[in-house]
Amino acid sequence: MHDVAILLLNLGSPHAPESKYLKPYLSEFLMDERVIDLPLWVRTILVKGIIVPFRASKSAAKYKSIWTEQGSPLVVHTQNQRDLLQERTELPVYYSMRYGNPSAVTVLEQIHAENPGLKRLIVFPLYPHYAMSSYETAVEQIKLIHASHRYESSLQITSPYYNHPSYINALSESIAPYLSQPFDHVLFSYHGMPERHLRKRGCNKTMYVADQDCCGGSSSEHYCYRHQVITTTHLVSKNLALSQEKVSVSFQSRLGRDAWLKPYTADQLTKFPSNGIKKLLIVCPAFVSDCLETLEEIQMEGKGEFLKAGGESFTMIPALNESTAWIDCIEELAIHGQAGPNHR
Repeated sequence: MHDVAILLLNLGSPHAPESKYLKPYLSEFLMDERVIDLPLWVRTILVKGIIVPFRASKSAAKYKSIWTEQGSPLVVHTQNQRDLLQERTELPVYYSMRYGNPSAVTVLEQIHAENPGLKRLIVFPLYPHYAMSSYETAVEQIKLIHASHRYESSLQITSPYYNHPSYINALSESIAPYLSQPFDHVLFSYHGMPERHLRKRGCNKTMYVADQDCCGGSSSEHYCYRHQVITTTHLVSKNLALSQEKVSVSFQSRLGRDAWLKPYTADQLTKFPSNGIKKLLIVCPAFVSDCLETLEEIQMEGKGEFLKAGGESFTMIPALNESTAWIDCIEELAIHGQAGPNHR
């Protein structure tokens, strides 16, 4: 029994790469009002009447293409991260998923049952950047469940760490070995989001240039995903002495027809070869664990489109996964370092 415990938060994964498991998973994911922020009746028709029935089998095939003997890559990496962190601390370490299993409500019950004298729960979102559809929804779910069960413990929530030296170092170390091979460009591909999500969180900028600081220094900086990904890219590029013309930012995983953050990764991959970029390195810093969005969307689909358009070599740099520098980062931020305010 301990009076302090650690909880890692990640997105989640279907139980298996089959349509019958994708249907409930996609429904839970896309019905989240912070993912598709439309009125409930519109969201219900869109998700349960159109998206899930038509996409479940296609999504199952995509998941099947990356599934391993151990299961979903995202879940396996998250379990491994938990285990590696546990080796470094006497505090009990748990993990939960925003969607699917292990669910937050189940894990919170487990934590408090196994540690009846718990006074503080350190919550570490496995999302370096702030976004409604990732960091915010995971954190707000934990806070809601925690309050509804009236647990005696307090929550200590780690803030977004997009510019923290430990995260920048971990990301830089993951990229550095690949810079020894010939390359024309390094593309930082981040998960996309509708532009309206930024406006809902206080960012009034509607256009930007990749090397612009966007909301830097403004009151909305803490919530501006665009500012944060630009900052991450700038700091890593500086760390690795990458020239500005060798680096750019793009956004992937677009859903629907609304305006999303641009430029789109898919568009860039087809344009690059005609602009003289034939040897490409691509990294996806918004994902700390390899998953569908890196392994299938980028490593498979993205690579195919780039080579089809005339590219010569395409290298996807793996996510941080179980790297020592990444576990160092989690340990520093969760146990020893920067954290957000306490919430009861």
